Amino acid sequence: MIKSGKQGKIKGGLAESPSHLMHRALQLALDIYAEEAGPDGLTQRQFAVLEAVAARSGLTQTDLVKATGIDRSTLADLVARMTTKGLLERERSTLDARAKAVRLSPEGEAALLAARPRVEAADKRIMALLPKSKRDSFLDLLCSLSDAADAVPEQARAEIKAAKKAAKEAKKAEKAARKGDGKSDGRGKKKKKKGEPVVEQPQADDAADPVVVPLKGATEG
Repeated sequence: MIKSGKQGKIKGGLAESPSHLMHRALQLALDIYAEEAGPDGLTQRQFAVLEAVAARSGLTQTDLVKATGIDRSTLADLVARMTTKGLLERERSTLDARAKAVRLSPEGEAALLAARPRVEAADKRIMALLPKSKRDSFLDLLCSLSDAADAVPEQARAEIKAAKKAAKEAKKAEKAARKGDGKSDGRGKKKKKKGEPVVEQPQADDAADPVVVPLKGATEG
């Protein structure tokens, strides 16, 4: 008979897979969020975008990717739809003429104010599922994972930069090597410098004049 509680849990498999367990926890959190937000409320991603923009108006989409963790293509589509709905407004960035800055519209600000109490209620329901003694450490662990996720793009950019630098150094070394070998004509012989006299190489013994052997039976002239 399997006991209930922690001692009754079967070890191994999905029960010890962090990715699976986090996925299950995410599903639970999103379900609770949807229940509290209601069918007409902001989605979790919409709320995250509005909250990020409210914290610092004039963010570009690149800034929003860093602030929310939403991938670039998804965020671009999300911002476009939120702009169409009138929740966001876009304008030319004062820092980068090539980028568009995002700010809250009056409708977006109103939607955010209405959503905050619902999001807070969802968060309370989620935390209530844990013992009080573990709630702070749970948030600390989530923050550590979030920081690690933020560090991944930075590390990737650093690796790309290092790879480009190594390729550049290799190309430079190859160019220097070619320059050093530029004195040869590609057949192992040194090229004659401009103005240098040509020195004839002595002929080998086997390159002497050929010996003519008369044909047998030929008459004398």
